[in-house]
Amino acid sequence: MKIGIDIDGVLTDEHMYIIDKGTEFFYKNNIPYKIHKDIYDSKEIFEVSEKEYNNFWEENIFEYSKCISIRPFASEIINKLKKDNNEIHIITSRSFTTYENKYKDLMQSIVKQWLNKNEVKYDNIIFSKTKLAICKELKINVMIEDKPENIEEISKYIPVICYDHPYNQQINGINIIRCYSWYDIYDKIQSIQKNYYRVIEENVKK
Repeated sequence: MKIGIDIDGVLTDEHMYIIDKGTEFFYKNNIPYKIHKDIYDSKEIFEVSEKEYNNFWEENIFEYSKCISIRPFASEIINKLKKDNNEIHIITSRSFTTYENKYKDLMQSIVKQWLNKNEVKYDNIIFSKTKLAICKELKINVMIEDKPENIEEISKYIPVICYDHPYNQQINGINIIRCYSWYDIYDKIQSIQKNYYRVIEENVKK
């Protein structure tokens, strides 16, 4: 099978990083804020202005990209999936990586270095905001994602493993499989694989 994997929120706990570092940043800069844990967008989480939000990320995006911890067992499970003869496609829309800007090449390099440092083995990495189009182009069989909009769009075509977060609790559907850890993801993918190969066998017999 071809498995698509997001980075932020899936391989990392970006949401808690934003809350931890965001409250530090806004407190130290005397910027009033409120916290809404059930919202995806960073600016809306804190009810700050777009300028204040951009200043926060400009100060923290490179530290985050280089130093954020990988989730427990993520690299172990991805490497298991590789050994099970699956193709691993990392599909990310990380800031600065998906459009022309002075940091694009640097940020893409940092992402690849981070994956290498954390021993994540993969076949391909794509930097793109249009994840549904990429899934269709690469004929991805299952996507692991956390962003509500992406989950809803992609799940209309293929199964999506929704990495559980406060901001995606309202996302449900036939093709949406909620998971809570990387071993939970592995268990669910094994079930998807059984059905996938059963369908192939039935088609061959026809």
